[in-house]
Amino acid sequence: MRIEGKKILILGGPGLVGTAVCYELFKRKPKVLQLHGLTKEETEAARDELLREAENTELRISWGDIFGFAEPKSREEAIAANIHSLKDEDLDSFLLYKILTDLKPDIVIDCVNTATAIAYRDIFAAAENLFEKVKDNKAEPDDIYSVLESLYIPRLIRHIQVLYHGMTAAGCAIYIKVGTSGTGGMGLNIPYTHSEERPSRVLLSKSAVAGAQTLLLFLMARTPGAPITKEIKPAAAIAWKKIAYGPIIRKKEPLRLFEAQPIPLGKRFKSYDPTVPAKETGEILKSVYIHTGENGIFSLEEFAMLTTAEQMEFVTPEEIAQYLIFEIEGRNTGHDIINALDNAVLGPSYRAGLMRHWALEMMCELEKRYNTRSVAFEMLGPPRNSKLLFEAHLLREEFGTMKAVMEASATDVTNRLNKLITEKDPSLASEIISIGIPIILDSGEIIRAPKVILPANADEEVTPEKLEAWIHDGWVDLRKKNIEKWQERFRKIQEEIMSIPDNDTSSRFLRNKHFWDEQKGIQPGKIVGWILSVEEKGLRIKH
Repeated sequence: MRIEGKKILILGGPGLVGTAVCYELFKRKPKVLQLHGLTKEETEAARDELLREAENTELRISWGDIFGFAEPKSREEAIAANIHSLKDEDLDSFLLYKILTDLKPDIVIDCVNTATAIAYRDIFAAAENLFEKVKDNKAEPDDIYSVLESLYIPRLIRHIQVLYHGMTAAGCAIYIKVGTSGTGGMGLNIPYTHSEERPSRVLLSKSAVAGAQTLLLFLMARTPGAPITKEIKPAAAIAWKKIAYGPIIRKKEPLRLFEAQPIPLGKRFKSYDPTVPAKETGEILKSVYIHTGENGIFSLEEFAMLTTAEQMEFVTPEEIAQYLIFEIEGRNTGHDIINALDNAVLGPSYRAGLMRHWALEMMCELEKRYNTRSVAFEMLGPPRNSKLLFEAHLLREEFGTMKAVMEASATDVTNRLNKLITEKDPSLASEIISIGIPIILDSGEIIRAPKVILPANADEEVTPEKLEAWIHDGWVDLRKKNIEKWQERFRKIQEEIMSIPDNDTSSRFLRNKHFWDEQKGIQPGKIVGWILSVEEKGLRIKH
């Protein structure tokens, strides 16, 4: 993609990599560059620094937690928002969604260390605390909330969902992520950890979340209508922002110097003991340091140790920025993790395709031998698939072909299907309800077994809205309005077939007349596959 004249959103723009990306982008003259940072102060500071080179670009800023909400929520509401099902009407409540839909960027560059932001909530400490209190019957709601707030996967999944919906609503063309390996490219033997464990569970959680995010982005890249999705994953320390002499700041506070004074060891030892007689000198520690951005500052010797051969070594933010821009522009850098996964995963095979035909033939022969129909067992999921397969099956049993269904009136089809399962062949209904799929008749009555799949484990008041949701998601629907929907589907399939020129025998069209083989009757598996791919946009775009 040509960057000149485009609107670009940089998440984590004030950071080390984010600012390097900005400098690289300025050379390409984007129309708008919006930096988004966590705090107003850091974002304004980054803008002021970048303004000197933003001659041909409008520089905008925004700030706030992209994993949070546009308006403050109570603790309970915030937890629920990440755990409950995501509804379309909930999207506006998320800050990230509003940023995306307000700006409508052509390109989103994500330099936020997502894995750190999510995984460093330390679920282990929260869970251990809850475990001990449960044993002593002292657990409080606050202890439970602490564990729920720390759950990595729900938080990550919700983030990806909001990101995806926000970018599709905004019409974003490209999303590129600067990810992390979690250990700077080192293994389970990494010697850098803020814990007595080596490596710490929290550090491994960071790597686990980083890997989970990569696979979720891999899925987004395979989603029709999603932006082109890429990820560059540095596997080394990233440095540097500044080399200087001055106060040494740790956790936003300068390190204060204390007088060195020997004291007895004693029988007990505390990590923090205000009674220790060491006095502050009134001075703060000053030294030479190298600033590595979000990873903090290191001494000369710490940096030498970290970057020496066989340790983390390092990569510069400018290199990351250049590779990132090259990928946006369509050049092949060899560093796109999503492309690497695409090339490394084992996809469908020719052998399997060949043997599929034999498997289907053998199953059809067994159907004839045992005078049965193998439709759905509800082990594949979701129940909507079973519902659709059985509806197509009932149409096959009563009418045979799609053409016969289309030629009949909706009223006639409805009456015949309702009569089929209540009078003509109740065994058809018996099989459907026995796997947990209820049937709703045109009269509004239902046929069901004691156990149903939807609603799950619930005793709910029946409202029109709930009922329609249950029917849509997993009840066989023999009402007239659903029959009309099936007739419309068959018409669309027929239109697809008729749009193919008679003399076109090429490989261009997947579903031609030979594919449907209409004379042999309705084939539920093929038809529901078409519904999932075409009507519900659930098609596979990479083979």
